[in-house]
Amino acid sequence: MRILILCTGNSCRSQMAHGFLESFDYNLYVRSAGTKASGKLNMKAVQAMREVGIDISHHTSDMVDQYLDQEWDYVITVCGGANEACPTFLGKVKRRLHIGFDDPSHARGSEDFIWSEFIRVCDEIKEGFYKFYTEEIRAQS
Repeated sequence: MRILILCTGNSCRSQMAHGFLESFDYNLYVRSAGTKASGKLNMKAVQAMREVGIDISHHTSDMVDQYLDQEWDYVITVCGGANEACPTFLGKVKRRLHIGFDDPSHARGSEDFIWSEFIRVCDEIKEGFYKFYTEEIRAQS
C-alpha cells in the first residue's frame, strides 16, 4: 500500500500523519510532501511526536514534484491549502482524500498555549489517521 500525505509546508501536520501511519503498520509505504515545502521539520512537531513515542526527526521536508509521476493507492491532503493546490499526478492515483487539521504552527499566545495546540492537533491527527487506517487500509485486508 502506497500512501502520499500532502500539506503546504511539509513541516508539521503531514509529517505527524506520516509518522502515525508508519507506526500503525510498518508494511505501508508512506511518504509526505509539500506544495511549498519548507525544507525543514517543525521542531515542536518533532517533540510532540517524540512524546507519543514516535521519532520523525529523520524525516525530510520534500516538494511534491518528486512524487508526481509515481503510482499511489492514496494521496491525502491534511490542509486546505494543499487540498486546493493539489497538483495533477501524472502517475496513477487510486484514491484522493482530504483529512484536514488546524495548523498548530500558526498558534499565537503563551508558550503553554502554543504547546497545547501542538498536542491537540497531534492527538487529532492520530485519531483521524487511525480511523482512516482501520476503515480504509485494514478493511481491504
